[in-house]
Amino acid sequence: MQQIDSPKEVRDGEELDTEKIAAYLKANLKEMDGEINIKQFPSGFSNLTYMVTVGERELVLRRPPFGTKAKSAHDMKREFNILSSIKGSFNYVPEMLLYCDDEEVIGAPFYVMERLKGIILRKELPNGLFTDESGIKSLCRNWVDVLCNLHKLDYESCGLKDLGKPEGYVKRQVKGWTKRYRNARTEDVPDFEGIMEWLKDNMPEDSKTPALIHNDYKFDNVFLNPDNPSEITGVVDWEMATIGDPLMDLGASLAYWVNHDDNDEMKLIATLPTTSPGMLNRAEIVKLYEELSGTKIKNFEFYYCFGLFRLAVIAQQIYYRYYHGQTKDKRFANIAFFVHILERTASEVMLKRQF
Repeated sequence: MQQIDSPKEVRDGEELDTEKIAAYLKANLKEMDGEINIKQFPSGFSNLTYMVTVGERELVLRRPPFGTKAKSAHDMKREFNILSSIKGSFNYVPEMLLYCDDEEVIGAPFYVMERLKGIILRKELPNGLFTDESGIKSLCRNWVDVLCNLHKLDYESCGLKDLGKPEGYVKRQVKGWTKRYRNARTEDVPDFEGIMEWLKDNMPEDSKTPALIHNDYKFDNVFLNPDNPSEITGVVDWEMATIGDPLMDLGASLAYWVNHDDNDEMKLIATLPTTSPGMLNRAEIVKLYEELSGTKIKNFEFYYCFGLFRLAVIAQQIYYRYYHGQTKDKRFANIAFFVHILERTASEVMLKRQF
């Protein structure tokens, strides 16, 4: 099984104009000699990611998805600026090269960065990646440690003080994601009204230690060192990063984290290998975060329940595009099934106060 994440042929309907990109890159970057070739990294459900090869040089291009979209949710300049700002303080991001807002080039704003290479974990662990469970446990610890390092970053000294508003962050998130779900709901998914009401009634106070948060930190957004797969070497997909409550970030991450002893329904929608032997469970991850961050966590069920709800909204927004014919990507056809399961799981968390 190939372990290094590799691009594939570009999906139908998501092609880029090779000649225009070649002309733009050669006019704005050095060492752009040679034939240009464009392929696409097929994973991901939001911004689109391509590998652009010019001669021997490998670059990565990111652009918004095709079809109707909220501009604020796919702000390429914002993402480019965040990564450029933290590169010197958080060594897990790629070198940013250029940003383009001239839509004459590919029909949308985009940015280009150097390619990171490494292993990206998907649903199953690659065969032989780890020789025993200790390596997997070490990976889990490193995964939490990188998140803690991000949350400890002095974002003001990086020039990101105005990136977000930490005051009232949780309230805005509950209100905003509630509105997004109602706007994206289709007739074949649950209404989530009971869960949205519970979240509104159980919001914690503002964090006393706001942080730069990734908002989509999970195994398939990190690169692992092929020579030492317990080591994380890169973090990508920063489109939702902001300044906010770090526990909301952890809750968003653990919404993707299916335990080995979760019910069969949850395992059906697992997209990451967190059920593998040796993987820590959600409670162990929270305890480890407390240890590494020095933060005492109370009522984590709110953050986890919100994470599940937020994930359901993201899934539903993607499904909405497919439902209304705005994308032909067949991966989106059955996402309503995920939304139903996330609703039932969030309801259990809400009622039992367990995560």
